[in-house]
Order: sequence, then C-alpha cells, then structure tokens
Amino acid sequence: MSASFSKRAREQKKAEKRREKRRRRDEKRDMDPAEPEIVTQEDIVGGLMSPEEVLADLHAGPSVGRSAAPIPSKLFIGSLSDDTTSASLLAHFEADFQIDEAVVIKDRDTGRSRNFGFVTVTDRKDAAAVIDTLHRSELDGREIVVRVATER
Repeated sequence: MSASFSKRAREQKKAEKRREKRRRRDEKRDMDPAEPEIVTQEDIVGGLMSPEEVLADLHAGPSVGRSAAPIPSKLFIGSLSDDTTSASLLAHFEADFQIDEAVVIKDRDTGRSRNFGFVTVTDRKDAAAVIDTLHRSELDGREIVVRVATER
C-alpha cells in the first residue's frame, strides 16, 4: 500500500509542476511586449581604441610584461641510500637548481627509507637540465637515478 501511495504522490507532484509551467507560459504570452531598448554607438563600441590609437600604442614599445607563473614539475629520485633524508636530498638538488620540495618516501610500518623519493622543481623548463645534471650523480655514497615522475 505504501508503494502505491508514494507513486500517487509523485504523479501528483509532476502534474502540479506541469500546471505551474503552463500557467507561467500563459502569463508570459499575455504580457504586453516590452519597449525596445535604444542603444547608442558608444554603448556598442564602448571604450575601443581607434586603429590609429592601436598603432601608436604598438609603436610606443612594450608595456608591462605579462608572463605566466612557472609550472612545477615532479621528478622521481631512485636508488637512494638508507642514510638519505629529505633535507640532504633537498640540499643536493638546491645546490644547482630552484627546488620547491624534496621528500624521501618511508615505510609506514617501520619508518625506514624505501630508497626513493620525489623532488619538485619550481619550473618545468628546468626539469630536463636537472635530469641531465644530476642523473647518476652520487648522494650519500650511492649513484642516484633521476627521472620524470609518472602517475601510478
């Protein structure tokens, strides 16, 4: 009995929505047409510069330089020593490049290093130079591997 009651209630609700929509449509139809809006050329054109003004502005030279913010790039660092910490990893990479973050990944249970980590280079344009320079370099007695990090 409960299912048929809820079904009937839904059908009544739909019918009420249809009636309301029909009522609004009829009200709109019965309204007087709105007065046309008068628009001037200035309203349409606004504060656009004339072609002469644009050329003069271009010949005046560059204005404030617009450059996008640098996009960071994450690098995978492998073959780390058990003694390598996030601080020593950061110091190794910061010596030559601008680095945002360096993290050595640790085992959840034991807290020991899993012998890999990640370094976030401030600008992705520098990532290739970081890889070329520091791949197979020595850190804490081990030759490290530096690659672009990929998603799992």
